[in-house]
Amino acid sequence: MSDTDPVIEIRDLHKSYGELEVIKGVDITARRGDVVSLIGSSGSGKSTLLRCANLLEDSQQGDILFKGEPVKWKGTGLHRHPADPRQVLRIRTNLSMVFQQFNLWAHMTVLQNVMEAPVTVLGRDRQEVETAARGYLAKVGIGDKADVYPAQLSGGQQQRAAIARALCMEPEALLFDEPTSALDPELEQEVVRVIKDLAQEGRTMLIVTHDMRMAADVSDHVVFLHQGRIEEEGPPETLFGQPDSERLRGFLSSTQAA
Repeated sequence: MSDTDPVIEIRDLHKSYGELEVIKGVDITARRGDVVSLIGSSGSGKSTLLRCANLLEDSQQGDILFKGEPVKWKGTGLHRHPADPRQVLRIRTNLSMVFQQFNLWAHMTVLQNVMEAPVTVLGRDRQEVETAARGYLAKVGIGDKADVYPAQLSGGQQQRAAIARALCMEPEALLFDEPTSALDPELEQEVVRVIKDLAQEGRTMLIVTHDMRMAADVSDHVVFLHQGRIEEEGPPETLFGQPDSERLRGFLSSTQAA
């Protein structure tokens, strides 16, 4: 696979909840090493789009391709579902998701949380996974917290543990769903620094974020969603510096005033 080949490709995606259509024909491409940020108001469809990309939500129309391989579907419309559970598992394990609320197992130590999926889902050697897990915890700056429980960590530390857990799956791409929105500003910066480091390493990432400064700093491409459609997209210097859309200008003004 070359650097110009898409890791994630979404074509004409539509997603509805009953009669309510929340994604209305969206196209997004993330090539190897691309950082693509999705911005927009609450309810614009950002998080739903990310969950559809990871097959946590079923979409009703359009194509999702992972490294050129299209997701196989059965049924149509609201009855459309992935046709091959093995394909879904393979894609999900290669698209590690980092959620807003950390989702760490409270009864497991931080190290056990990071090791759980590579050992139980991928069947990797436990000793090798432990070595890797400790390395990723050190990478995100909490190597000394491996043997404590999530409740003993700050919110920023818990989110960094969640990022280490995602990295330990050795994924092709990372998906971040509002990774800093549950954090106080001081703790938010801990997580932003980790995401910036990952971007500099050339990792492929899709990031849903309310943090315009982070989106401007780490992104190769920014997508502004409005009511389920792409209102404007392009390089961050253009979207944040010279936005064309009146809606985008209004959105950016409201985020700066907040």
